Order: sequence, then C-alpha cells, then structure tokens
Amino acid sequence: MALAAGIVLGSCSKKESIENPLLTEWNTPFGIPPFESIKIEHYMPAYLEAMAQHKAEVDALVNNTEEPTFENTILVYDNAGALLDRISPVFSSLNSVNASPEVLALAKELSPITSKHYNEISLNTGLFLRVKAVYEKKDSLNLDADQLRLLTEMYKGFVRNGAELDETKKEELKKINAEISSLQLAFGQNLLAETDAYKLKIDNEENLAGLSESLKAAALKRGEKDSANAGKWVFGLDNPSVIPFLQQSQKRELRKEILTAYLNRCNNNNEFDNKEVIKKLVDLRLKRANILGFESFADYQLESRMAKTPAAVYNLLDQLWKPALESAKRELADMYTVVKASGQEIDQLEAYDWRFYFEKAMASKFNLSDDELRPYFKLENVRDGIFYVSNKLYGITFTQIENVPLPYPEATAFECRDEDGSHLGVLFMDMFARPGAKRGGAWCSGFRSQVYKDGQRVAPLVTIVGNFTRPVGDKPALLSIDETETFFHEFGHALASLLKNVRYYGVGGMTRDFVELPSQIMEHWAFEPEVLKVYAKHFETGEVIPQQLIDKMEKAGKYGQGFATTEYLAASYLDMEFHILKAIPENLDVLEFESKVLSQRGLVSQIPPRYRSTYFSHTFTGGYTAGYYSYIWAEVLDSDAYQAFVETGDIFNKEVATKFRKEVLARAGEDEAMKLYVNFRAKEPGIDALLKNRGLK
Repeated sequence: MALAAGIVLGSCSKKESIENPLLTEWNTPFGIPPFESIKIEHYMPAYLEAMAQHKAEVDALVNNTEEPTFENTILVYDNAGALLDRISPVFSSLNSVNASPEVLALAKELSPITSKHYNEISLNTGLFLRVKAVYEKKDSLNLDADQLRLLTEMYKGFVRNGAELDETKKEELKKINAEISSLQLAFGQNLLAETDAYKLKIDNEENLAGLSESLKAAALKRGEKDSANAGKWVFGLDNPSVIPFLQQSQKRELRKEILTAYLNRCNNNNEFDNKEVIKKLVDLRLKRANILGFESFADYQLESRMAKTPAAVYNLLDQLWKPALESAKRELADMYTVVKASGQEIDQLEAYDWRFYFEKAMASKFNLSDDELRPYFKLENVRDGIFYVSNKLYGITFTQIENVPLPYPEATAFECRDEDGSHLGVLFMDMFARPGAKRGGAWCSGFRSQVYKDGQRVAPLVTIVGNFTRPVGDKPALLSIDETETFFHEFGHALASLLKNVRYYGVGGMTRDFVELPSQIMEHWAFEPEVLKVYAKHFETGEVIPQQLIDKMEKAGKYGQGFATTEYLAASYLDMEFHILKAIPENLDVLEFESKVLSQRGLVSQIPPRYRSTYFSHTFTGGYTAGYYSYIWAEVLDSDAYQAFVETGDIFNKEVATKFRKEVLARAGEDEAMKLYVNFRAKEPGIDALLKNRGLK
C-alpha cells in the first residue's frame, strides 16, 4: 500500500483539518512533515480519519461492478491508504526517538485499533477475490515484469495473511494478530523502561580507575540531569555508557554489577518483566502459523525469504559456529596470558571481564587501543567520509539544508542530488543517545518512500538514527571503531532508499535476509586505507591518521571476530529455536530454554549471546522474528559482492558500482532477491569470502 503525499479529506470537518497539521497539505520544503507543529493530541483524530479514508477506498474497490483488471484493482489497492501511510511513520518516529509517557500511552491505545483496521483489510473476502481474479488471468494480461511481480506478491501476501481461510478461522486469526501486536509493543516498552531505570552511581574517584577523561565527563554530565545525583558519576545501560565502562573500568566488582544489570533487563520479576510476554508471543505465533498451514512459525516466516527453510538457516549458522568458537577460545587464552603477566589472581575470567581483558590483549598483541583511535573518528569527519565514498561510487552529493522541519531538534538534514544535479531525496540524521526517550541501537527508516505518481518520481524522505556518545565540554563526538562501522552500515540502508527507482509501492521492499546487503557492503569501505586518509583526521590537529596506525588497524582488524561472531550466532540460534517449536511446552521456562539452547552448542561461559531473551527486541518486537540470521546471511552476499570491486583492482570501480546500483539498489523488490544478485554478480555467492573477512578461515 501507499506511503505517499496527497490527501482527500473525508469525515473530518474543514475546521478540524486546518487545525490538525497531520490532515492538511504539507506546504513545507520537500514536503517534509511539519514536525514542530504536530502535537500529541493531533494523532488520534488523524489516525481515525486516515483509517476511515482507507476503508472507504477499499470498499469502493470491492464494490466496483466492473470486471477486475490490473488498473482498477491492483493499482488502486497499491495506492490505497495514502493518508494513513503518511501519518504512521511520523508517529512511529516519535515513539522511537522521543517516547514520553504520553507517547507510550498513545502507542498502547493505537495498537489494537490499527491492528483491527489492517486485519479487516487483509482478510476482506471481496477484496481478495478481485485480486485473485486478476492473478488467475495474469498470463493473458501482457504485463511488464514489475507489474507481474506486484500482482504476484500482492496475491501471495493475501494468501499468507489468511485470505483463503473460512470465516471462523479468520476471526481467530484476527484475535491472534491483535494480541501479538499488543505483546510486541509491550515488550519494547518494558525494555525502554528497564534500560532507563538502572543507574550505576559513583561518588568516589577511586572507583573511576581506568576510565578515560571523556567517559568520566559524560558520566558527570549525566549525573547533573538529576539534582539527587549532582556531583556523582552516573553510568547507564545504553551502549555509549555501558560498553566503554566494561572496556575500561579497573574495578571488577563494578563491571560485574553493571553487566549483571544489563544482562537481566526485563528479567527482574517486576512490572517490566518480559518472560511471560515471551511465552505468550511464541505460543501465539505458533498458533498463527498453524492456522495458516505451517508446522512452525519459522517455516511460515522463511517461506517468503531467500533462505526458504529453517534447514538452510541452520546450514549456514552451523558452518560458522565451530571456527568462530575456536577463535573465541584462542582470544580467551590470550586474556589469561594477560592476567598471568599482570600478576593478578583470577582463576576464572567471567563475562564482565571479557571486554576489559580483550582491550588489554589487543594492546599487548598489536599495541593498539580504542582510546588511541577515537581522536581520528570525529562524527562529522566520519560523516564526510561516508559522503565521499557515496560520491565516488555513485556520483551523488549531500548538502546540509537549514530552515526545514526536523524530526527532533538536534537532528540534521541533507539534500541528496544525483550526478546530473537532479533531486534524489532528503536525509535526516539523529545520532546521539537519549536514555529513557530513544530506543536503543541504530536504525534507518523514512517518512516517505520512493515511487512514481502520474509519471513523476516521488523523492524519499529518509532518516538515520543512532545512539552514539554525544559531545562533552569542548570535545566533539568521537566515535569508536564499532560506532564508525555502524554509521557506514546505516548509511548503506539510506542509500538503498535514496537510490531506489521503482514504479509501485508493492515492489519497493527487499526481503528481510536481502535488505542487509546494501548496509553491510558499505562497511567494507569504512577502514580501507585510501578512505581513511580522506576522513580520519585528528579532531584537534587535523592530522590525517598516520600510516602506522592504519597498519595496526589492518593487523588487528580480524582480532575479536571470535567473540563478535560467537555472540551473534548464539543470538541467531536462540531466535530460531524459539520459532522452530512445533509445540509449546505448557510451562515453558524462558530462561531454562535459553540456557539449554546455548549450552548444547558449547558456548563458553564468558560470552553471553548478543541479546538474551528478555531484551531480544529484534525477534520479540517483530522486526527480525526468525530472521536475526539475516545479518550473517547477507554477509555472505556483501562479502562476495565487495570482491567484485576488489577483483578489478579499484574499490571504487565505476562500472561495478553502476551495475550494483542498477541491479540491486534501484530494483529493491522487483524480482526474487537471488535473481537480482545474480544479475549483478553473474553467479551465486559462496561462503569463502565471509570466512576470510572474519578471519575464520
């Protein structure tokens, strides 16, 4: 369905529409949502009006007495719901980046209403019969390839959503869908609350031993936000705070305390506990899959993805597990060597020791530390490096624009133009952590998708959101290597949105295990020496990163991949195991289930999965359910795809870049993902490049 501009007012009065900026034309630069004018009380009436319009559009389609055709059925449905799809991303963004109690309450109120609305449409028998009528005569319609793809995917979507079920099963499915939606929302809100609730307060400077000046300054500034903590150093469970603390703090007991709190989020038997939420979710998801004719929820999810089956997912994960675990054990051995050399009496290293002693081991092996590198990775310089790479590959440019509405006051906006100067879209960036208001992690989303309307290209409005360490005092935001890589990653998603060039909404999305290819291939350029020399400059002196440091980075680049790959794979297995269940135990113990999944594969005790069950938002809020494997699946693709550049001897080879843009980025969901990839690469990918990149071969 649509995500477009253009409104026909329905049941709202003219006065109401004028007063509600969500229901008026957006006469703003580039048609950006008028964020500053929108108030919390505007959303509910706007949603109700938009759903009423959407229902009226569908009813008119269903009641059309003309014979169903591609034009009067498929195209009409593809463009239906424009107002609703215009409003929804604005509220979704607010709920993700500035979630006040009022916003959270509204999200909870809207969830069953919107779920019911979409259920009524996806299970509308009359609508499905019209779509089916067109589908059954598709071979005689002389459709273009993208039109045939749109028709086929639309028909399959209705079937997968239960359109062929009898009325009793449809009603059951509607209830299940509504419950799932509500539980997924509750899971995310619980996690936001738990992450914000914990604070490690330090009022004794001795307990700051080992911490960098910048980290201490950030903690002191955090303490100033609450008068009760003024003068104290306060650390939280958001990554910019907890990760460097675990890397740097010499106080083992404090590392233990903060990591224990991190690992036990939503597992404290309080109002924000997620264990019961998980039990209900996995049960309802299985019931949903069974109603739709599948043995497990994983079978249902994967049928429409590149992987197709759980067996294919496990085949990939299993190939990586053994070499990753062996590498992790070698890294652990290095840490014990460091402990022994230091004269410390630690018989058993624990999870809260890993990041601390890993930093020591890396410094010992490569004479390199995170603190030594950060000064060369000022956020603005990294951003300029990303712009440089994008320009070299695709000829596009980014220019900061002022005096436009912003999704959050500290966000920035950039206009993207193509090589010929034509407008491609607008990109917002909101990169700093706001514990308690912004959800964790980094992501890329948008306020308007690229499509064509009346033969004219509708330019996308894209946003990148991060949780990076913000500037402190007179120091700018200095990124870690991991944050730098994350920035490149999310920008790859943004490029996929900006360079997409499809005619129809219904073919504008990539499958879950293909969508990470554009993001992950961008990571390959982040630390290439010729790229580093363009953007990695010391924030004080302007000195370009010295070759000596680049050499160290290259040597150390694959060190730590044992830990990184193992913790990722552990979470991927956990996600899959919950969703391959064909029967849910009556008294499912979430923690016991998790422990069994991890122990049976021999995960070392010092490495927890990247996400434990109770805060595994990727799978339990619905985005990557039975799909967390997608990152490593796509890494097979991106590692092989990057070799297409390397093989030419030019990592910015214009011919290869143009082909990648034309066959992958521009086409999005216009064909099966593997077909698009083979169109670009002329062959299917193998796993060797991935193993080599991760140092596992």
